[in-house]
Amino acid sequence: MAKAHEEVWNVHIAIGGDGRMTRAEARLEGKPDTVLVSEGTARANPEDENVPAIGRELAVARALSELSHQLLHVTIQDIEGHTHQRVTRLRDV
Repeated sequence: MAKAHEEVWNVHIAIGGDGRMTRAEARLEGKPDTVLVSEGTARANPEDENVPAIGRELAVARALSELSHQLLHVTIQDIEGHTHQRVTRLRDV
């Protein structure tokens, strides 16, 4: 449960597909003035056993990875907007 001074951001994931193709959409909601949406797909090799759970996992992982990249891009734009300097590297803490 969020405390009074905390923000809550949610990632909504929708999964669908047909046959051997799976699509996942990841949507980041709750970040002020920003909604980010990404898509990931997975396709089973025709020679492999069709295991839908694996397709869902892979499609979701790809959608979340793309969502992460989008959020980093927005963060870099925000940093550059505040510092008026080009971001060349983000350090891990």
